[in-house]
Amino acid sequence: MLCEVRRVSGEKIDIVIENGIIAEITDAGKGIGQPLANVTGAYVSSGWIDMHVHAFPEFDPYGDEIDEIGVKQGVTTIVDAGSCGADRIADLIADSKRAKTRVYAFLNISRIGLLTIDELSRLEWLDKERVKQSITAYEDFIVGLKARISRSVVGGNGLEPLRIARELSGDTGLPLMVHIGSGPPDIREVIPLLQRKDIITHYLNGKKNNLFDEKGYPLQVLTDAIARGVHLDVGHGTASFSFKVAEAAKRQGVGLNTISTDIYRGNRLNGPVYSMANVLTKFLSLGYTLEETIDAVTLHAADWLGKPELGRIQVGDGANLTLFTLDDERVELVDSEGERRVANRLIKAKGVVTGGEYIACEVRP
Repeated sequence: MLCEVRRVSGEKIDIVIENGIIAEITDAGKGIGQPLANVTGAYVSSGWIDMHVHAFPEFDPYGDEIDEIGVKQGVTTIVDAGSCGADRIADLIADSKRAKTRVYAFLNISRIGLLTIDELSRLEWLDKERVKQSITAYEDFIVGLKARISRSVVGGNGLEPLRIARELSGDTGLPLMVHIGSGPPDIREVIPLLQRKDIITHYLNGKKNNLFDEKGYPLQVLTDAIARGVHLDVGHGTASFSFKVAEAAKRQGVGLNTISTDIYRGNRLNGPVYSMANVLTKFLSLGYTLEETIDAVTLHAADWLGKPELGRIQVGDGANLTLFTLDDERVELVDSEGERRVANRLIKAKGVVTGGEYIACEVRP
């Protein structure tokens, strides 16, 4: 297999793939092999990584089929963000073995996971021993713990679920991914409990309980968290990405760590997410360079996962590639608040190379 492509930097190269392994990376026109004709001239990066998806199809509304939000989107690796707790994590793992997309997961600290959307409202659902048992049983699959700390999830329990999550993190050595949203709890009480390598997801949300003040400056708790090494993840979702907040963050030099979609069936089909390519296009429209944007779904995500091979293109590695175009095309983009922006450049996922095969994308831009 021969990919006649160009790096994000614009450098034209040939990538020769043999038996699923990158055998050679050479100057354009020098590679020998059967070309992938429909992607000639496309951009290439290591396979996109989506750090926040919901890929357990049995749960509604937050569920979808793995490959629908994975390889068909140009995403070769997904990280399910707490769809399942101890009750159903084995079922998610079984699903992943039938998919072409590589899957990891954050384990929901509630044993029921997203069976209901107030999974932290009853403390008896937070079974510490079952969390630990699941981590021991599936240590190669579970990369962290998920706690959704917003009013509709925790009910009257306030910060207690987060304190339990913090204890579990200490006992297991796994970092936390913490969903932030409407209060209470107040965001200024939540963020100080996060430590190095923990993830704040939805950090660009436009809700009243967000991380920026009315003038667009980051709250002190956010500045302090960044200094501690807390990781910022977009987690666009149906209700968690604001152009205005994202513009403020860029003005203030906040981010950009990882871009993720928080995608599931509803916001894939009906918006405002649609696809990883659509979300990446939004960051281009904000003024980030193509390299900065793609690094946020390759290099930075792979570094957080501790799997550098997923964020590079290197001879001897398994071929893990996303092929995409950057088209001069007018497109209207919408955020989670209904705000709209018009962009003139559009990222389109064309296909992926993973597991020894080329898979064409089936996704709207």
